[in-house]
Amino acid sequence: MIDPRLLEILVCPQDKQPLEEHGDYLVNPRLSVAYPVQDGIPVLLADEAVAWPLPQN
Repeated sequence: MIDPRLLEILVCPQDKQPLEEHGDYLVNPRLSVAYPVQDGIPVLLADEAVAWPLPQN
C-alpha cells in the first residue's frame, strides 16, 4: 500500500495526471496503463507500464 500523501503527488509519466492505486499497481485509467509497485516502490517508467485492465488468467 502506498502512503496516501505520496499517492497525492505521484503522476503518470506519460500524461502527468494523477494515478489510482489498484493492488500492486498504480493505474492511469485515461491511457489504460498500469505501473507496477515492487517492494513498496512505484516503478513509474513508461517502458515498465502494462495494459490495464490486466488480462484474466
